Amino acid sequence: MGITIVLGSQWGDEGKGKITDMLSQEATLCARAAGGHNAGHTIVHENITYDFHILPSGLVSPKCVNLIGAGTVVHVPSFFKELAALEEKGLTSAGKRIFISDRAHVCFNLHSVVDGLEEAKLGGRKVGTTGKGIGPCYSDKASRRGVRVGEILDEALFERKLRTLDASYRARFGELEYNVEDEIALFKEFRKILKPYVVDQLTFLQEYKNAPNTLVEGANALMLDLDHGTYPFVTSSSTGLGGAIQGLSLNPTSITHIVGVVKAYTTRVGSGPFPTEQLNEHGDKLQSAGREFGVTTGRRRRCGWFDLVLCRYSQAINHYTALNLTKLDILDDFDEIKVGVAYILPDGTRVDNSFPASAEELEKVQVEYVTLPGWKSNTMGAMKYEDLPPNAQAYIRFIEQGLGGVPVKYIGTGPSRDHMIVRD
Repeated sequence: MGITIVLGSQWGDEGKGKITDMLSQEATLCARAAGGHNAGHTIVHENITYDFHILPSGLVSPKCVNLIGAGTVVHVPSFFKELAALEEKGLTSAGKRIFISDRAHVCFNLHSVVDGLEEAKLGGRKVGTTGKGIGPCYSDKASRRGVRVGEILDEALFERKLRTLDASYRARFGELEYNVEDEIALFKEFRKILKPYVVDQLTFLQEYKNAPNTLVEGANALMLDLDHGTYPFVTSSSTGLGGAIQGLSLNPTSITHIVGVVKAYTTRVGSGPFPTEQLNEHGDKLQSAGREFGVTTGRRRRCGWFDLVLCRYSQAINHYTALNLTKLDILDDFDEIKVGVAYILPDGTRVDNSFPASAEELEKVQVEYVTLPGWKSNTMGAMKYEDLPPNAQAYIRFIEQGLGGVPVKYIGTGPSRDHMIVRD
């Protein structure tokens, strides 16, 4: 079994959906390893726009089977709502090609209520979560009091565990705007239709051990990883290579390709340090031209220049074999384009091959930039590397060289799936 893993390399929203859609056309199996319905991909396929959150975007391919793995957290109402939306748009076989690991954890409406309360307590230092309940759900998992998807099918066990969760949160927060009996009633209905989707992950994957091509679709991105991201302004799962292996019980020796997805600039949603952020006309122009609003939340994304220091760090952890550079066309109208190549720490130390662990220190760094000439011409829809303006090619080579020669194999030049250059 050859395994290709697609991972976000910055703070998410890099446009992973397009490359996973493209690669899934040749995949037998597409799987999600971590995260929940806080993730978001938009895919334009044959002039139809699909929004994915908890579901793997391999569902667009009619021959691809899809798995939501053990490392994920699943909001069951969102699962069925999203599945219905895909079927309404013509993916009528999607419900027969999607499965959930019985070891994935259940993200309840209760978790969403608690998420808001926890953020409110943080005040000015709030994390900036999506409010979907992801953090509290993973907290319950780590505290060994969570509810797994397979346990939904055991009505008595499920209701006892959910009531225990409700009681523990009320003991902590007092009165909640939440009725546990309403959620229990909701799951009485879901229980009737959920069973065909729930599988033992290991047994399921054994059936595909000889599949020629398995695709793993990362959610969020490395800089939001619980261990390696800009903690505490991160998500609550392992979003990198290690999380993919753990969440799907992958054989590391079967991994053939690790594709890191990077925007041609940098964006971030929510709170936390962002060294190359541009709080000026350049940032506004990137935001406007790039239509930078979150798929899941609709929040405006913060925008800045490409950060080589961040991406070197990301490469060192995820070991990319190739990069997918997205949204190159958004830079078409810039006279000059800057790339962050080093940080100057508060004590004057220059670093270009490491990344501060402290969010407080990271907020104080000064960025050293290299300024490259823009190309001031249209790259939208370009299909061949040779068709790109010389300065656009030089920009791509600069990124490759800055990342130690990792090839930029895929280059996004527009929103459509066909707007992708694939280099040999």
